[in-house]
This record gives sequence, structure tokens and C-alpha cells, in this order.
Amino acid sequence: MIGKVIVAGLLMFAPPDTGGTTGEGFQDGRRAGVTLKDSQIVVTGTGLSGRSDGYRIKRPCWYEPRGNAADTLDQQRDALPDALPEQEWQRRKEALEPFEARIGQEGTWWQRAYDESDPAALACVAALGEPYVFAPPNTTPPNGITIAELVEIARAALTVPEPKIELNPDAKSYVNLPTWVWLSGIGETTRSVTATLPGVMSATVTATLEDIQIDAGTTEDRAEVREECGPGGKPYQEGAEFTCGVRYLRSSVDQPRDVYELEVTSVWPIEVEDDVVPFAYDPVEVGVTRDVPVGEVQSTVRKAG
Repeated sequence: MIGKVIVAGLLMFAPPDTGGTTGEGFQDGRRAGVTLKDSQIVVTGTGLSGRSDGYRIKRPCWYEPRGNAADTLDQQRDALPDALPEQEWQRRKEALEPFEARIGQEGTWWQRAYDESDPAALACVAALGEPYVFAPPNTTPPNGITIAELVEIARAALTVPEPKIELNPDAKSYVNLPTWVWLSGIGETTRSVTATLPGVMSATVTATLEDIQIDAGTTEDRAEVREECGPGGKPYQEGAEFTCGVRYLRSSVDQPRDVYELEVTSVWPIEVEDDVVPFAYDPVEVGVTRDVPVGEVQSTVRKAG
């Protein structure tokens, strides 16, 4: 699925919120996406409500364009409280001097922003130095955000579903009996995330479920794995050829907890839409597990007569 990446001139930007803005990706415990701090970047898409593979942005801080000299000075003044102790008021007035010095000059103020969920973010911000930098027209300052970094933000925010393993037989399998494997709870097999710096540029990454990988939870002499599965595996169909699943060759009675721990990994290759960066990402791979008890087939021999 190929879409569009918009890259506009850096002098086109949305007016900043004078109180500072935060763009939110996805983060819920260990399922971390991105949490953008002091940023105007907006993260949207169908890939924000699943499970992350833990991908981290290569550089978790950057500068973003904020406004021209006059507008940025007004924003800084508006941010000052009406009532302050004299010493504090003087300090704040001195902080305005760099912005006042740029009045009448053509160019853009850029402000620091970062991914708050990244453990290296604060050190990165400290290394940037000044909270604001001024750049001449049609230029990007050192450490100013690029389209490649916007792609990185979209990639870090990307998640995929955490499905459930379905089996047939379901509750218990038996030696030499085909155990069919497939996944449920996936929904749409294409998930995408778009990171947008409004009025400046936009980048989209898309993950498409291509295949599943099966780990029987034991050695090859105890299990035969078949992985001609396609996206999501193959539900059981009476009379169909068995191509996706496990045929266990020995009972699980001698295993811990008397079960094999089956793992199924969904594989989601990633595309950067319009190929705006010269590198490729590894697929997102998410594994889920399920216990499979395997018994011996019991037979009864009766004496004739």
C-alpha cells in the first residue's frame, strides 16, 4: 500500500500554542509508542492501539519551527505571569532580550522537542543546548527536524495487534495428530501511522501482516512444524490439506507442567510510503504463546470369542 508523504517549505507552519503543545502517540506500560513533549507533531493512524516491538527513535530530541521574530516575541511575553517578585520579573525580562534582538529580521525561531518516553531523551535535550535557536529563511538549523526523523517518530509509534492462538484440536492434542494453527483478533491486516508537523511535512509508515512463524516449544525429534500458513495461519477445514500447524511426535507428559509451550509470531513487513528515506526497516514481529498438552492415543484390544 503506497500513499503520500507531504514535504512543504519550512516557512509554512501552524501558529504555535502559546502554552506549549504535546503530540501523543501510544504508550501503555510496556506497550510503548511515543510521547512527544513540547512538540506540535501530531501522530495518527490505525497502528496506535496494539502492541509495540519496542522500537526507539535514533535521536529522541530535535528542534521544530515555531514562528517568526515578532510572533515568537509576543508568545514569550504572553507567557509571563502578571505578578512576579521584582527579582524574578527582571530575570524574565532578560530572557526576552534574545527575542527582542531579532525583531525586524527575516527568519524562524525553532524550539526544542523530544520523545518523553525514551530513556535517553533528557540527556539528548541537554546536549542540544539552547531551548530556542533562530534560523534564516529557507534554512534548517543544526538538529532541526528532518523528514527522516519524522519517519522515525511514525515508526516508533507503530503497533500491531496482539492476537490469540487458535488450535484444532483445541483443548488437547495427541501424538501424530495434526494440530492446526491460526490467529484470531487481528482485524485489519494493514496498520499505518502518520506523523505530521502541521503545514510543514508528513510521513507515513505502513505494516502489513505477511506471514506467521511457529515454534512448537520442543525439539525437531518431538514435533514436525508446517509453516505454509500465509497471513494469520489456516483455520481447520475438514478434508483440507494440513499445511499450517504442528504434528507432535511424542507426548508432553515428561515436559514442565505436562505441556508444550507453543509460540506463534506474526510478521509485519514495513513500508515507508513514497520511499522518502534511503533505508528499510526490519519487520515488526510479535509473538504470543499457548500451552498445548499432548497425549498418547489410547487403544483397546478385545479378545474375540
